[in-house]
Amino acid sequence: MCIALIGGMDRLDKHYKEVAQSAGLSLLIFTRSQTNIAAKLKKADVMVIFTNKVSHRVKTEAMQAAKSFGIPVIMRHTCGVCTLRECLECYKTAN
Repeated sequence: MCIALIGGMDRLDKHYKEVAQSAGLSLLIFTRSQTNIAAKLKKADVMVIFTNKVSHRVKTEAMQAAKSFGIPVIMRHTCGVCTLRECLECYKTAN
């Protein structure tokens, strides 16, 4: 299963990846604005958006991609490693 993380902090990338790997998931991390993000999000099974560390433009583009590809979205205001862990556990128990 592939998780796309939108937002977050660059310095926590390593820790985000460790949390996903320990849960048996692969993780795509987008902490900065990128061109054509929608095409890169196409292969994600679920999208996690940390709203306090992402621009409105990137959030809007990610939400449009999620809607067009039928990807469920989890949004949280904080961007810590524990928040990502909670999001992953929440999604795994819901499915």
